[in-house]
Amino acid sequence: MKALLWVVAVMVAAAALATGVPAMAHHSHSPFYDDSKSVEAIGTVTKFVFRNPHSYLYVEAPNAEGSMIAWEIEMGASVTMSRRGWTPETIKAGDPIKVTGRPSRAPGTYGMCCAELTKPDGSPIRP
Repeated sequence: MKALLWVVAVMVAAAALATGVPAMAHHSHSPFYDDSKSVEAIGTVTKFVFRNPHSYLYVEAPNAEGSMIAWEIEMGASVTMSRRGWTPETIKAGDPIKVTGRPSRAPGTYGMCCAELTKPDGSPIRP
C-alpha cells in the first residue's frame, strides 16, 4: 500500500511540474508597459538583436522638440519570429522605420512593446 501511495504522489508531483513550469515561464508585459497608451516613433534602425527570450529593435527618432531619442522596442522570441519568416536580416541598421506601440512605465525611459512596425509611409515590413 505504501508503494502505491508513493507512486501516486510521484505522478501527481510530476504532473504539477509538467503543467506548471510552462505557465510560469512567460510573463505579462502589463507591469512594464502601459496598455492604456500608445506612442509612435519614426526614425532609423540602429540595431536589431534577434535572440531568445526576446528580440530587441533599437531606433533613433526625433521627439516633438526635434531632440533625438533612442528607443528600445521589445519584440518576441527569435524562435517564434523565425516561424513567421523573420531572420536577423529582416531589419537592418540604417533602415527607415515607423514604430507604434505601448510605452514603458519606467519614468525617463524610452521603451516600447507590442509594437506595429511599418515603413515610414505606412507600408508593411514583411519578412
